[in-house]
Amino acid sequence: MVRIADVAKLANVSTATVSRVISNSETVKIETREKVLQAIEKLKYQPNVLARQLRRMETKTILVIVPDITNTFFSNVLRGIEAIAGENSYQVLLGDTGNIIDREYGYFDILRQRKADGMILLTARSNQQLLEEIAKDYPIVLACEYFEGSKLPTVSIDNISSARKATEHLISLHHKRIAHISGPLNVVVGRDRLKGFQQAMMQHNLLIEPCLVQEGDFSYESGYNLMTKLLALENLPTAVFAGNDEMAMGAIKAMKSKGLKAPDDISVVGFDDIKFASVFEPALTTIKQPTFEIGKCAMELLLQLINNDSLDKQQFILSDKLVVRESSTINKFTN
Repeated sequence: MVRIADVAKLANVSTATVSRVISNSETVKIETREKVLQAIEKLKYQPNVLARQLRRMETKTILVIVPDITNTFFSNVLRGIEAIAGENSYQVLLGDTGNIIDREYGYFDILRQRKADGMILLTARSNQQLLEEIAKDYPIVLACEYFEGSKLPTVSIDNISSARKATEHLISLHHKRIAHISGPLNVVVGRDRLKGFQQAMMQHNLLIEPCLVQEGDFSYESGYNLMTKLLALENLPTAVFAGNDEMAMGAIKAMKSKGLKAPDDISVVGFDDIKFASVFEPALTTIKQPTFEIGKCAMELLLQLINNDSLDKQQFILSDKLVVRESSTINKFTN
């Protein structure tokens, strides 16, 4: 096996000089660098990357925590993270909490044990104070979800204004009796999207009936079940704003099971613009999140923390977009 000493001997330099060339140090003269690189090429030398990382206390690995890997929303966020990680020779480990908060705490130990150089959390459901304490010692970035008022580096959209935009779209179509299937209200994005819905309704002096607001868990099944509950009401809503696309699709499926169609009988708007939103029947009107950009921005922030660079900005709010498709239309009923 070729050793670093063999390269040094062939290039007639010290092993320290070879190490500086391998680590791209700017202190090595150009002609010396060329001699070392030629020797490496001739001997087919493979640097011991693992040993070098251990000396630097690096793993070249980052950990990404998702609340539910079955939720397709996260796939494009992960692609954005992977794109920047790969460009910087980092591997990505994925942890799935399955919406169980205690599992989040277990992943923190991976950081404490130095098995990863940093962590991106796509969930913010653990204790805020504890996470902020850990972030004093380890690089941590929040993405998608967030803590209200926290100074942790965060990448997200403005969920309140986005939900308000989705609701105002339905109001512009002359809907007044609008239902909302929310996400879990112990999660900040669930609460914020409910707030946005409420703000839009109040700004237009529309009544928010308690029976028309149902709490889901962001799953297709909860959308189906809660829409079935709404369809049992004597006075049906003419429109539904669901807290994410999966629940919106579940709601439309429940309507079909009762012989109703979207948007002919009830308009439906979702949130996220997951891959299936455009091919679902009917194609889903929704709020498009810049998922790939969220992932890229989060990984770029994490790299700054890992490299001890100062952050010019802690909170990044990216732009969303209302995408109007087939599932919403003008209200043809009086309500």
